[in-house]
Amino acid sequence: MSLSAKKTVKVAAILAAATLGLTGCAAGTAGAGQQSSDASGAIPAASQRGDTLTWGWSLPSTWDPVTSAVGNDVSALSLVYEGVTEEDAKGNAVPGLAKSWTYAKDGKSVTFHLRSGLTFSDGTKLDAAAVKASLERGITEKDSTVAAQLVDVQSISADSSTDVTLHLTQVDYQIPLLLSGKTGQIVSPTAAADDVSKLATQPVGAGPFVLKSYVPGSQATLVKNPKFWDADKILVKNFILKPTPDPSVAVAGLQSDQFNIADLTSSQVSAVKAAGFPVETTNVLPVRVLDVNKTVKPFDNPKVIQAISTAIDRDALVKTANFGFGQPDWQPFPKGYVAYNSSLDNLYPHSVSKAKKLLTEAGYPHGVSIQLALGAAEDPVGELLQQQLNAAGIHTTLVVQTPGANNYITRKYPFVLDQFNARQSPVQALQVLFGAQGLMNLGKTTPPSLAPAVSKANGYSLTDPAYPAAIQAATKEAVTNMPNVFLFTVTRFEAHSPKVHGLQHWVDIQRFENVWVEK
Repeated sequence: MSLSAKKTVKVAAILAAATLGLTGCAAGTAGAGQQSSDASGAIPAASQRGDTLTWGWSLPSTWDPVTSAVGNDVSALSLVYEGVTEEDAKGNAVPGLAKSWTYAKDGKSVTFHLRSGLTFSDGTKLDAAAVKASLERGITEKDSTVAAQLVDVQSISADSSTDVTLHLTQVDYQIPLLLSGKTGQIVSPTAAADDVSKLATQPVGAGPFVLKSYVPGSQATLVKNPKFWDADKILVKNFILKPTPDPSVAVAGLQSDQFNIADLTSSQVSAVKAAGFPVETTNVLPVRVLDVNKTVKPFDNPKVIQAISTAIDRDALVKTANFGFGQPDWQPFPKGYVAYNSSLDNLYPHSVSKAKKLLTEAGYPHGVSIQLALGAAEDPVGELLQQQLNAAGIHTTLVVQTPGANNYITRKYPFVLDQFNARQSPVQALQVLFGAQGLMNLGKTTPPSLAPAVSKANGYSLTDPAYPAAIQAATKEAVTNMPNVFLFTVTRFEAHSPKVHGLQHWVDIQRFENVWVEK
């Protein structure tokens, strides 16, 4: 969801045209998806595999999924926590801790049927009561960032040791998708009751790995969790998570085996490929965006927002600032995704003269001065945006956000270059971006027409033929009434050693089932 203040700008690329529509599922196998080009088929015996995998990614802002305010945390958190459900490689909800689920006929409750014999890494029994306690904490915790996603949950009941039911205030068929991300990652009730503050650095879950040591900003060392329900698919004993390598040392880090897999920016791709390392290009859901607080002048005037969007040459952003990777976008979802609304394409065509006219109509005939906050000083997208806005009379000064401060909480900066890292549910995504309590809604205001549109989409089963039109209508309602300025789609570049096999292309949460390393 966000661009971490310490993380170098992530990249964009053209999203594949293949349909990424999300559907619910009551049975299936997690981890199914397209393998990368390095996949070698048969998995060798354990004696022929290496013990350790080192991944260059972003360290989480916290190891507590309930209080994490950074969308990008979810992949790291998925190393130690398992959700009630999982996402497959295309973003569909599939079984996780729950082997299946059943909706009531009226759609106002859903029962998840847990696998039997589950335990947390601390030995605590993972049953319906534990799931109930963890989800209820997500609703009631003072600093919860997932409470808004569970707003439709009226109560939770543990009906048996393996059946847990969410009773809803209204029909909501998005719940299985919601519970595949941070919202549904289940925390040991023993650890939460002992000292909930420890979860920030000492997570206790039921995921594929267990955190053994952690140096914030430096490294997380994990070991395989033998109690993970799908442990047979975890093929490395040790997992090391490090921050993404600096562009100047990415190749050296791969050559020296400091990293087996490393997340890259678009600027690094050519050099890493030239050095002989495979680079996986994965089409993912996030988009680059400008967060706007419409309660702060001059952003309180809709025509100023329209002028900003019209002044931006998205094609130039893609070609010049992002090395040719990307697709211009005017909405929070990429082409092919179920919530993508094609009527929003080219919503504000680039025109300097039109932007100046809009400024005049807004009461700024001589232009307007604003600040654009960046997460990193070296962000080339920010520099090009400044040039484009200046050309239209939107005099823009670049500032770098205070390191370590979370603008979603402080709301210090009303105009921010950001990245929306999607959510497992499109309805959840709309709530995060545009809801009155949405994390990325800096103004904390929302048009009265949005809630009914979202509620209507919620009322359709994910397999109902009417669902796509309903969720697309909600997208249009939000985009045309809220100030967020969307820029271009995002992809994930990951370089890896030729010794790494079994990687898959995930549109959202990165997982490591069936990934192994040659000795």
